[in-house]
Amino acid sequence: MVVKWLLVGASTIAAEYMIWAMRALPGGSVAQVTSGSAARAADFAARYQIPAWGTDLDAALAAPGIEAVYVSSTNEKHHAQAMAAIAAGKHVLCEKPLGMSLAEAGEMVRAAEARGVVFATNHHLRCAGSHRAIRAAVAQGRIGRVLSMRVHHAVHLPPHLQGWRLNDPAAGGGVIPDITVHDADTVRFHLGEDPVEVVAQMTQSGLGQGVEDSCMSVWSTPSGVQVFAHDSFTHRFAGCGLEIHGTEGSIFGRGIMTQKPVGEIELVTAAGRERVPYSNYDLYTQGVADFEAAVAGRGRPAADGADGVKSLAIALAVREAARSGTRQRIDYGGF
Repeated sequence: MVVKWLLVGASTIAAEYMIWAMRALPGGSVAQVTSGSAARAADFAARYQIPAWGTDLDAALAAPGIEAVYVSSTNEKHHAQAMAAIAAGKHVLCEKPLGMSLAEAGEMVRAAEARGVVFATNHHLRCAGSHRAIRAAVAQGRIGRVLSMRVHHAVHLPPHLQGWRLNDPAAGGGVIPDITVHDADTVRFHLGEDPVEVVAQMTQSGLGQGVEDSCMSVWSTPSGVQVFAHDSFTHRFAGCGLEIHGTEGSIFGRGIMTQKPVGEIELVTAAGRERVPYSNYDLYTQGVADFEAAVAGRGRPAADGADGVKSLAIALAVREAARSGTRQRIDYGGF
């Protein structure tokens, strides 16, 4: 299937990962890019060999042949841009978090359903071979009944990604909307259930200016699994990964909370330790392939709109729990 893409946002993630993923598929085509800055759009188009560029989203959506829209602007723009694309009858792949509020995110998903277009969230980690191998091991009962899960996603935000993520709450800055949403989707992906309550603390530990740059939270689930998440922009040497502990064993995924197919997985049981193999394909290409298959009527995206709503709901509950110092029940807005 050939899908003609419009990029909304001349973003770093589009440049480093998504353009290449789109072009890696048979017939993949990036037709146009729009940005709020004409100079940025023009430079981006020239640098990445994109035929057309502009600042007028409505005009871009009306261009002949555009089938799918990838939204990767700053967080506060996602809602309006995705709603415009949906109204134009385009399929939409949107970066996380879907919106600044649960109401925004829910409106986007419901509008897409009403318009009959595919709407997906770009939660790339569930597309990784490492995470799919871990999920399969858990589903196969290799660690018995799951008791707890730990996600450590404390890293150092690279200089080229600093800026609004560290100093602009109006644009959706802060480690919680940037990283905790990933943890939320990852936990749901592996456990197959939605957390119900959270307690949390957040702080500014060296980089954040007006937004949190570090957060720790504990979540409860309907089945009784306890989840601990540690997210940060300031930890240079902590590494990242996840652990899932069960009655019959534990899984350790080291270095796998990344945008690249790297890291290692170890299963520990009474029989000893063993390495869990996984396919190291490009996870963004897999995500785009899953999305395009859904557009063609074959299956669903790796993470659909409801997944995006739920990851945002968890992140919002974490931030409110940290802000208020109280336990927060997670509101999924009817999803």
